[in-house]
Amino acid sequence: MVSSQFERRFGWRRIKEEGISGVRRRALKVGLALLLVLAAAFIALPVASLFIKSASGMAFQSLRDPVVTDALTLSLFTATITVVIVIILGTPLSYLNARFDYPGKEIADSLIELPVIMPPMVGGIALLMAFGRMGVLGQHLHAGGVNIAFTTVAVVVAQVFVSMPFYLRQARISFEDVDLVFENAARTLGASRTRVFFTVTLPIATNGLISGAIMAFARALGEFGATIMFAGNFQGRTQTMPLAIYTAMQGDLKISLCLALILVAFSFAIIALVKILTRRMYKNDVRN
Repeated sequence: MVSSQFERRFGWRRIKEEGISGVRRRALKVGLALLLVLAAAFIALPVASLFIKSASGMAFQSLRDPVVTDALTLSLFTATITVVIVIILGTPLSYLNARFDYPGKEIADSLIELPVIMPPMVGGIALLMAFGRMGVLGQHLHAGGVNIAFTTVAVVVAQVFVSMPFYLRQARISFEDVDLVFENAARTLGASRTRVFFTVTLPIATNGLISGAIMAFARALGEFGATIMFAGNFQGRTQTMPLAIYTAMQGDLKISLCLALILVAFSFAIIALVKILTRRMYKNDVRN
């Protein structure tokens, strides 16, 4: 009697547990289906629409348009210069931030990441108040005959301002992931800290640094708000691809589509490169 009651009770509990797990599985399937629908509706469909609208070839006919060539050339030039500056300035800063503690480190980290959170338009106004002709520093530069605002230099400054945090964050993580055992072993063999950095730390962190540089390049390439506020929108001088898209939308849709497709291609290539580097970093970590 007791045994039959226990079996009935145990069987009911098992059925109840299986029912709960079944509900969870169904809920998971519904959630995944909704996620796929949202991804298709808000990501895949808009991107696909660019190619559908350009299927007639009208967008590609604008590849030789001066607006497209000037914007593409300027964007690639300024983004490349920006990445070089970001790497030169950001690499030692990221290493020091990863290896040393100092008073106010949390405040410094917050300031470094502030441009990521700050609206780009606000960043552009801030740069204008600092380096414009009537700015805090800009007025002294203007008195000496040096003008930064509304020039190609201003484009680079705006891109450095918004893209630097992306490299600094990734570079710091890459340096923190380098095991101190390797650095200490090199130091015990008589190598200086500088030599250890260039021969041990930097080679190990290279993939992460390249990934950060690619992300910084992508951010610089797509910069709009700070650029239009601080550098203006002058074709051949400050009009990058995002600014050219904005301007062309008011009169020539095919130029906007052409530039948009170019930026989509760059974005896809950048994502693929970052994933390849990340996978390579993971395989190296597993081997080590």
